[in-house]
Amino acid sequence: MLKKLYDFFIVTDVESGSFYPTTAGNIALLAIIILLFVAILAIGGSRKKLSAKQLTFSAVAMTLAVITSIFTVYELPFGGSITLFRMFFICFIGYLYGAKIGIIAGVAYGILDFLLKPYAITLIQPLLDYPIAFGCLGLAGVFSKSKYGIIKGYILGVTGRYICHVVTGIVYFYEYAGGKNVAVYSLTYNASYIVPEAILTLLILMIPAVRQALGEVKKMAY
Repeated sequence: MLKKLYDFFIVTDVESGSFYPTTAGNIALLAIIILLFVAILAIGGSRKKLSAKQLTFSAVAMTLAVITSIFTVYELPFGGSITLFRMFFICFIGYLYGAKIGIIAGVAYGILDFLLKPYAITLIQPLLDYPIAFGCLGLAGVFSKSKYGIIKGYILGVTGRYICHVVTGIVYFYEYAGGKNVAVYSLTYNASYIVPEAILTLLILMIPAVRQALGEVKKMAY
C-alpha cells in the first residue's frame, strides 16, 4: 500500500538513482507549501491580525506565481528563465499588504521554487538564489501606498532579486565566465533573463486601464 502511494507521488530513475515528483506529487507539494505559507503569514502578521480575505488573496497570488513559472518563455543553460510574469505576482502581494507580508510570500515562493527545481553547490548559494532573492520581490510593498506604487515597487523588488543573483554569479559561478570579467559576466547573464521579463511587465503596468484594474483588486483585497 505504501509502495503504491510512493509511486503515485514519486518517480524513481533506477539507472541514475535519482527521483522526482510526478504531476500528482507536484500538486501535493504545491498544496503543502501554500498551506505552510498561509500558516507563516498568519503567524507573521499576528500583531496586526490578517483577515481570511487577505490570506486568500495572498495564497491565490502565490499560486499564480507558481503556475506562471511553469510556462517558461526561455530557459538559460546555467540557470534562470524568462517566465510569464511570475515576479509580478509576488510583487503584487507586497503592493497589496506591504513589504513584510510581501517578503514572507517571496521567501515561501523561493523555497517552493528550490524544491521543484533544486540547484545547489554550497549552503549559502541556494539561500541567496531562492528564498532571499525572491523575498526581495516583496520589497515592492515599500511603495504600497505611493502613487504609481505598483510600478515603483516592481522595479525595487526586481532590482533586489537581480542583485542577489549577480552576487551568487560572481562568488559561486565564476568558472562559467570563460576568461571574461566575472562581474561583467554575472551582470549581463542575469540581466539577460530578468530584464526582458521586467520590461514586458512594466510596459503592461504602464497601461492606465491595467493600473486601474489592479487598484480595484487592491480595494477588494481589504
